[in-house]
Amino acid sequence: MGYALRDSERHTYADYRGWSDDARYELIDGTAYLMAPAPSVNHQTLAFEVARQLADALEGRPCRVLVAPIDVLLPRRGEKEDETSTVVQPDVLLVCDPAKVHPRRVRGAPDWVLEVSSPASAAHDQTRKLSAYERAGLPEYWLAHPEDRVLTIYRLDGNTYGRPLVTELVGETPLGVLPRVKVVWGPIVERLLPVR
Repeated sequence: MGYALRDSERHTYADYRGWSDDARYELIDGTAYLMAPAPSVNHQTLAFEVARQLADALEGRPCRVLVAPIDVLLPRRGEKEDETSTVVQPDVLLVCDPAKVHPRRVRGAPDWVLEVSSPASAAHDQTRKLSAYERAGLPEYWLAHPEDRVLTIYRLDGNTYGRPLVTELVGETPLGVLPRVKVVWGPIVERLLPVR
């Protein structure tokens, strides 16, 4: 099941900013996708625990760990802010360039993103957002599947993502962009509720 379209119009960040906060959308190439309802407990647990581990590991460093909802603008070359046609809300992101962080948004590709996939978001995360992140030059994109306990990692190889690394949520996984920083899965998986 994919995300519903807001309408058939092409939109920009200027349009997006004027919409009601009653519903959350992401823009991919000007198309507005209605985001899924509130995430599951396992989704929230995984995202929060990864963010907490990263924030602890990066204490005192200039990198920021942010969690959804936060607007991340991925402008194409030459696109002005109001003209930006791709605005996403990653579950967890890492930004090490302070010039990209503004009070209400991040402008430009983060250094690392984690999306926690669910049946409602999987197709969106694995196709549309993957393409948008690749085009924007996001160095590292993680897709975690809490129900299956699987992690898929995409890393830029030149201008494209190479073959993804697929692994289980076991042991520890270092960030390619900051190899001394890693996510330890045991304590996170222990907190996940059983799949029914």
